[in-house]
Formats: sequence, structure tokens, C-alpha cells
Amino acid sequence: MSRPRPEPIQVVKQRRDAALSALVDSVPYIRFLNVTFERRGDELTAQLNFDDKLIGNPFLPAIHGGVTAAFLEITAMITLNWSHLWQRIESGDLDPAEMAKGNLPRQPKTIDFTVDYLRSGLPRDAYARARVNRSGRRYASVHVEAWQDHKDKLFAQATGHFLMPQDQNGEG
Repeated sequence: MSRPRPEPIQVVKQRRDAALSALVDSVPYIRFLNVTFERRGDELTAQLNFDDKLIGNPFLPAIHGGVTAAFLEITAMITLNWSHLWQRIESGDLDPAEMAKGNLPRQPKTIDFTVDYLRSGLPRDAYARARVNRSGRRYASVHVEAWQDHKDKLFAQATGHFLMPQDQNGEG
């Protein structure tokens, strides 16, 4: 018995990129803030592309705290959703073309989100990565860290808890 031939890597990358694009495009606020995501396998890095509209205190100048919190929550949500849907995307169970049309699975909902502001966000691009600490059928815990010039010098971090979507059978 022979094994099925693996898909060409270009097809796999296109499917993953299309699925991520559909997830990101499903949240209009992501476009408003001009947040983009870079994908390396199943790991995502978010980038908050600097714009003057993001400045909260023009005298410092510093990125608005609400923008920072939104950036962290967006990163946590997209990363959690990406990890939750990864197997279905890889197996072909979720079609990126259908996802792009708006036929997305239900997304996790924020229960609480706590932000630690460690220093002022400077007027430049910012980056963030989230780590899913726990993801069960009903609940998930995510930690996210944001930096600008050096990954070891965080300007903010957050922890969030999320209610995981349930399908018709009551399973996640």
C-alpha cells in the first residue's frame, strides 16, 4: 500500500496564507489600526504599522494606551483562533475561499483582558507575539508581549481569558 503524495509546498503556503488573511479581514478594526501578521508555520507575529493617528500624547510622543491594548487583544485573539483552527485548515476541512467569503467558524469571545503598560510606546512600528497557555473546550488563557526595537525590551504585555466557541454538539 502506497502513501499519498504530499501536497506541493506552494499549495500548502497559499492555503495557510489565504486562511490567515480571511481571519484577519474578518475584523475591520484590524485594518483601521493597520495591523498585519507574519506567519512562520503555525507561529504568528503581529505588526502595528506606525501612523500619526495612533499617537495619544503628542508631547512625548507616545502611542495611545487604547491602541496598545487593542493591538495586544487583536494579537491574542487571532493567535488563539489560528491555533484553534490549525488542524481544520491543514486537513482541508476549512476552505480558505469560503472563509474569505465570510463563512468563518465562530470565534472565541473575550472574558477578561489585563494589560501591563511597561513603558511608553514610541512613534514607530510595534510587534507582538501571543502564547496560548491553555486551550480547552470551554476556556482558553493567552499571554501576549509587545516590543518595538528589541524583543527583550517589552513596552506592554497582557493576559486574556477567552470563551471558546461551541459547535452544535456542545464540543469545541
